[in-house]
Amino acid sequence: MTDLSNSSVPRPTSEIASFHAHVYYDPAATRLEAERLRSWMGERFSVTLGRWHDVKVGPHDQAMFQVAFAAEIFSELVPWLMLNHGRLSILVHPNTTNPRRDHLADPLWIGPPLAVHGDRLPEEAAMEPAPAPNTQPHLRP
Repeated sequence: MTDLSNSSVPRPTSEIASFHAHVYYDPAATRLEAERLRSWMGERFSVTLGRWHDVKVGPHDQAMFQVAFAAEIFSELVPWLMLNHGRLSILVHPNTTNPRRDHLADPLWIGPPLAVHGDRLPEEAAMEPAPAPNTQPHLRP
């Protein structure tokens, strides 16, 4: 297993191909809040909105949807999520060649952290390219 601790040499940010945000919600209690946040993101940012998962999927212990985005919009999107997440928890992680490390050692949390099962994530994967946006962002008045 790969050591998830800090190495003796700084890692370059060029390791990061793109980012994911996993927006967690409770289908019975906060699904409408998640739908609103998802709509707001699609209106404002060039992101790729993933499918709804109303049940646990992969390493995630709660219902969620994923948002893929390029590194170039991190500085706009992540602070916006900090201010607009409401009662939702959001895991933001880099996409490198090590998904386990990305989710467990290198993420940031917006809202309360939740369990992520690293044993369900590979230690090595191909570099994921920056996503092609599936939205035409626009701000409504």
